[in-house]
Amino acid sequence: MDIRLRDFVKTREGYFAVNTYQHPKDKIISFLRYINIDEIGMHILKDYNLDENDIRSLEGHNYIKIAESKTAYDILKEYYPEYLFYDDVNDVLLHAIPKNRIESILSPNARLKNVLETQNTNAEKKCAKLAEILNNYGLKYENMGVSGSTVLKLNNKLSDIDFVVYGMKNHKFAREILNMAFQDNVLKPLSDEFWKKAFLKRIKDKTIGYDEFVWHEKRKLNRGVIDGVMFDLLATRDWNEINESYGEKRYKNLGFIQIKAKVADDSFIFDNPALYTLEDVEILNNENNINVTADEIKEVVSFTHTYAGSAYFGEEIVVRGKLEEVYGKKCYKRVVVGTTREAFNEYVRLKSNF
Repeated sequence: MDIRLRDFVKTREGYFAVNTYQHPKDKIISFLRYINIDEIGMHILKDYNLDENDIRSLEGHNYIKIAESKTAYDILKEYYPEYLFYDDVNDVLLHAIPKNRIESILSPNARLKNVLETQNTNAEKKCAKLAEILNNYGLKYENMGVSGSTVLKLNNKLSDIDFVVYGMKNHKFAREILNMAFQDNVLKPLSDEFWKKAFLKRIKDKTIGYDEFVWHEKRKLNRGVIDGVMFDLLATRDWNEINESYGEKRYKNLGFIQIKAKVADDSFIFDNPALYTLEDVEILNNENNINVTADEIKEVVSFTHTYAGSAYFGEEIVVRGKLEEVYGKKCYKRVVVGTTREAFNEYVRLKSNF
C-alpha cells in the first residue's frame, strides 16, 4: 500500500494523519485528528471540553478537530480501543488503523492537483497561489502537496495552510525560494500577531519563552503568510528516500536525559521525525542514572514540528528528551524529543541562544 507521511486516512470514525513511513503489515500507524461527531455522539463536546464552534461539516457528516494528544488517546481508549496499538518495535502506545477499517487514503499531492484545477473556495485559491509562486521560482508542481484541513476539505476561517514539499533537497530549495520571495515582497514573513498565534499553538508549557521560540523559528525560513493566511512548508521524503522497513530497527525507552552535542548531518532535520546526526556529545544531566556513555549517543530525533530544523550542520545544541536504545544492524542510542505532540519539558535548542 502506497502511503507516507502527511497523507490522511479516512475511517468511519474520523480522519487520521499518517505520521511515519513504516507500518506493520495489517495496520497504518497514524494519529486521530478529526472525530466523526455523528458516529460518536454530541456528548463528546461536553465530555472532552471541545469547542462547539469548531464543528466542521463535510458530505453530510459533522467533524471536530482533536488538538490535544491526551484527548485523542482518551477518546480512543473509551470508544475505539481497536485503534490503539502497543508497538513493541517502538516501545510505545500508538494510534493505528486496522487496514480493514480504511475507507480511503487522501494524498496531499493529488489534492493539490485538484486545487489547481478547481480553486472552488478562498482557501483553495490561496493554496493554488502559493503553489504557483513556488513554481514560478523553479519548484515543480509534482514535488508539492497540501495536507491538514485542506486535504480533507475541512478548512474553517482559522485554518492555516499545511503545504507539503516532497524530497529533502526540494524542501531546502523551497525554503531558499521563500527567502527570495520575502525579499521580492511576493510573500510576507509572519507578523508579531502570527508569531503569537504560532507560539500558543506549539508551546503548551514554559519549556521555552516567546522570544526564544520566535528566534529559532525565524531562522528556519519555513513559514510565511499569503493573503492573510499563515502557511508552513512541511518536508516529506520522496519515495526513493524511504529506505527502511518496519521492524528493521527496534527501540527501547531508557529514561530522560539532557545532552549537549554538535550537529554532524542536517540532511533530514525537517523530516518527521526530524533527524540530527551528532558528534562531540556531552551528557549534561543523566536524570534516571542510565548506564550510558556519551559516545554511544549518535542522534536526536524530534517527533514534534516545533523542534524540526532548530539547528544546522556544525552548530551546537542542547537537548532534553527520552533516551532510547536502538537495536538493528547497528546498535546505538538516540534521544527522542516529542514523546507527546506538546513535548512538555523536551526541546532542541541552539547552545548559543540557550
